[in-house]
Amino acid sequence: MGVALGPKRGGRQRHRQVSDINVTPMVDVMLVLLVIFMVTAPLLTAGVQVDLPKTEAAPIKGDDQPLSVTVDAHGDVWIQETKVTMEELVPKLQAITAQKPDTRIFIRGDKTIDYGRVMEVMGTLGGAGFTKVALVTEMRQGGDTAATPAKKGAR
Repeated sequence: MGVALGPKRGGRQRHRQVSDINVTPMVDVMLVLLVIFMVTAPLLTAGVQVDLPKTEAAPIKGDDQPLSVTVDAHGDVWIQETKVTMEELVPKLQAITAQKPDTRIFIRGDKTIDYGRVMEVMGTLGGAGFTKVALVTEMRQGGDTAATPAKKGAR
């Protein structure tokens, strides 16, 4: 009436295949993929780093992808992620928008630069016939999503 803990005496020992799935390598691969996605996700945003001013206005809704013209902290002008001079700005935008003349153009100006530089870019675009030009801002933290109307007679 004892318990047999080992192989029988004189008998052959049977080797059984292990039928358990080893998930450790799969977990390792998944964690590596997670880290890769976490590192690359912030890089997929706009290419030129600017510090946008804050606003309380609601975002403009649209169905097509707009062009982005950026004025960075040094006053340099960029179309999407390509640096251009003021002389190259209009011809390049006209070449890009030749197929769709009513393309929206968003101007992103760093809040640390002179307002005149952003207005110079807006004036250049307006003078070239681009009518759908808008400024990009960031929402204030804790601010209302709707803009508050000005008081009557206030200036």
